[in-house]
Amino acid sequence: MTDARDGRGDVALEELFDRSERVRLVDWSGLSGAKTTVLLLSTVAVVSFLTGLSHLTQPTVSLGGPLAGLAPGASGVVRLYGVLWAFVLAALTVGLQRRLRVAFYGVLVALPLVALVPLVTASATDLPLLVASAVAVPHVVRNRRQFDEAVSLSAFQTAAVAAFVGVQVYGTVGAYVLRGEFVRIDTLTDAFYYIIVTGTTVGYGDMTPTSSLAKLFTLSVIVLGTGSFTVATGSLVVPAIESRISSAFGQMSASELSLFEDHVLVLGHGDLTAPLLDTFDESTDVVVVTEDTAAASSLRDAGVNVLTADPTDGDVIGDARVETASGVVVATDDDARDVLAVLAARKANPDVRIVAAATDSKHVETLADVGADDVVSPTDVGARLLGRSVRGDPVSLFSGDAEAQ
Repeated sequence: MTDARDGRGDVALEELFDRSERVRLVDWSGLSGAKTTVLLLSTVAVVSFLTGLSHLTQPTVSLGGPLAGLAPGASGVVRLYGVLWAFVLAALTVGLQRRLRVAFYGVLVALPLVALVPLVTASATDLPLLVASAVAVPHVVRNRRQFDEAVSLSAFQTAAVAAFVGVQVYGTVGAYVLRGEFVRIDTLTDAFYYIIVTGTTVGYGDMTPTSSLAKLFTLSVIVLGTGSFTVATGSLVVPAIESRISSAFGQMSASELSLFEDHVLVLGHGDLTAPLLDTFDESTDVVVVTEDTAAASSLRDAGVNVLTADPTDGDVIGDARVETASGVVVATDDDARDVLAVLAARKANPDVRIVAAATDSKHVETLADVGADDVVSPTDVGARLLGRSVRGDPVSLFSGDAEAQ
């Protein structure tokens, strides 16, 4: 009996310490994913903003770089260039956070344009912007497949945005055509400036209509401009507010879910959920999908990522990015629902590893038949451990040891 125990102990030690695969000191795949891309782009935005502020504090900006000949006399534009592109990059960062394809293409255009600043000024203080942009570009390209989400706008949102853009075009063209009946409107830039100032009801008074036709035109711009702006803003902002409210009650937003990769997806909530979550370290991203709003709120308060939805719904599992998950755990107190969850997860990602817990040991084979790679019966494991303990044998919390016994 002692020899058998020693043999099992040797096997356990070999499994624990004798690793044939190489152990990497640095997880390069984790450092080169979509999250790092978003972080790099936000860094470029910050550096661009600081560079722009530096230019604005100077009376003039010298243009002595190799590309200065492409922008003669553009010192004033260069002073505003960094700050302007900082806000553009900030908007694109939000787009990348949501994995939008259009944001990816926007970044490919924006980063080279931002990198032009140090090549025009040849200033040592602008070099960090060039370096940051140069580092970000290949990283964005490498993760291009991660940013594949289409912009999802409802028909109403599309119509509202189109109406707002149409009003701006109408106002700009109309003001330019009627420029002879306005004070100080001579170019398209003047006309566009006048429409924006008028539509936002700022009204500096530097450009004014001088005829009845021009006054009626201005009134139409005010009514149409403010109305379309209000509707367009409301159609875009209200869903974002609703998403925030949902998040407060334990519901993750699409932008939060879009950043997950190599995470563990836990489908359902039961007695095993809490001890299961305790086995993961802080470096492991976990997303729990459950319909139990009370459990979702409690998990959210504990800092756990929660999606309050049906864990047996294939669309919900897809929203939880099962296609990029490293594994799926199905462990509720209802084996029937566990079977449905396993089926839905396997259909959504045929290659993901799925581990299930069978509340009743007679359902172990059923869960394995529907697609679970490994099925654990907590009741059987607990009984085996209790049997070993009462005999005075060493007790291990690893189910593999219990099964061996």
